[in-house]
Amino acid sequence: MQRFTAERTRDTADEIWLLEHDPVYTLGYASRPEHLLAPGTIPVIQTDRGGQVSYHGPGQVVAYTLLDIARRGIGVRQWVHTLEQAVVNLLATYDIAAHPRPDAPGVYIGPAKIAFLGLRIRHGRAYHGVALNVDMDLAPFAHINPCGYPGLAVTQLANLGRSAPCSEVADALAKHLIRLLHL
Repeated sequence: MQRFTAERTRDTADEIWLLEHDPVYTLGYASRPEHLLAPGTIPVIQTDRGGQVSYHGPGQVVAYTLLDIARRGIGVRQWVHTLEQAVVNLLATYDIAAHPRPDAPGVYIGPAKIAFLGLRIRHGRAYHGVALNVDMDLAPFAHINPCGYPGLAVTQLANLGRSAPCSEVADALAKHLIRLLHL
């Protein structure tokens, strides 16, 4: 992502990379160590995204959004809102009412977080993106203060009675992002 973003030109097409990570805790560039409670054997990686600590693993769809927001005339707040809205729209197709919170980026089902945002903007170009819990082991979240919030509840599609392969959810998320961004 860093190399792609650094080597972009004005004409480089925007991209969305969809994947699942092996188990890993990621720390934002300004994260505070007290939010990493007991990582155990799960690797901890320092990243250059914003935000605090998060967990990624199999069963979670990660959409890395490599977008020239300056070229598109999108500000950071609008970009955050677009990412959140894409997830809200996707979850609505599963008859799940979700919402963002103005005080904590991401998407929530009631008080529980289902999607996490971590972004970096360099020279008007955004990278990193959004992670959506589909059907994963949520236990590692108990070993951190997710996004820097002690006791933050997390959930996933599977806990809400919705089962779908990650590949299907990833494709649907990409379509919602493309629709909102007019890509």
